[in-house]
Amino acid sequence: MTLVTTITAIAVTFGLTAVLGYAIIPLLRRMKFGQSIREEGPQAHMKKAGTPTMGGLIFLVAILIATPILSYINGVLTTQTIVLLLVLVGFGIIGFIDDFIIVVMKRNLGLTSLQKLIGQIIIAIFAFFLLKLGPFDTVISIPFTGFEIDMGIFYVVFLIFWLVGFSNAVNLTDGLDGLVSGTSSIAFSAFGILAVSYNQQDIAMFSFVVSGAMLGFLLFNMKPARVFMGDTGSLALGGALAMISMLIKQEFLLLIIGIVYVIETLSVIIQVISFKTTGKRVFKMSPIHHHFELSGWSEWKVVLVFWGIALLAAIVPVLMEVM
Repeated sequence: MTLVTTITAIAVTFGLTAVLGYAIIPLLRRMKFGQSIREEGPQAHMKKAGTPTMGGLIFLVAILIATPILSYINGVLTTQTIVLLLVLVGFGIIGFIDDFIIVVMKRNLGLTSLQKLIGQIIIAIFAFFLLKLGPFDTVISIPFTGFEIDMGIFYVVFLIFWLVGFSNAVNLTDGLDGLVSGTSSIAFSAFGILAVSYNQQDIAMFSFVVSGAMLGFLLFNMKPARVFMGDTGSLALGGALAMISMLIKQEFLLLIIGIVYVIETLSVIIQVISFKTTGKRVFKMSPIHHHFELSGWSEWKVVLVFWGIALLAAIVPVLMEVM
């Protein structure tokens, strides 16, 4: 995959997402698909109430249009491309239903955790068996060690855990303007570079398309956000990231490249365990980005710092693998 092809993939999807954003956001606003803000959250967020949500539709549509066309033109439209789109759209549909129930039907809890889990498991299993139609490798490797283990049919259990875990991790992270848009653009770009180095051009194309879509979405999602991606976008992005890490057989590198999502998730787990066992909270509020807000950091400062962490976490493993 040449540099020109990479830039083209990013630029085309960036432009397409921007155009769709200008078309869809007014529609979401007219349909009153506004975000409700938790009263127990930072008070500075209350002014965000009513900002259109379900904006994940913008970049999901852009990715669905750009990926098949660009992949076909460049001769890299494969079964793996279809699987990535399946996971992206499937998890996006689950998020859309959840957002729709909350925003349109005015049921604050949306889908139950069990309902989401069942939907995610079904998509994960379908993706696994679609991959097994071809020469899919069920080996898991430990980064930088050369150690490998073949899990065979039990890989499907790991696949379910990985997709569900990271889709929910990205969902937890989506709480500040531009936070997930920026970190996911970095993460997808990192995996795109890795895919190129492993000569997996189909996965590289998808990764750079999503990265371009995220940059395009940032036009509307940076503070002050004109639209939020909602579960529609965050669940889709997390599932797709996890699937990419599995297709390039660098599953555990996602723990490094996606360190921001890991930290956010751990902060929630630690907070819940601490409160249930001792009655005390470790953080002022979880996920941890809210802790820093309540500690006096501006929202923009938190986002920039987390972007910086994501960038460093992506650069190090990419350099180690590529070089």
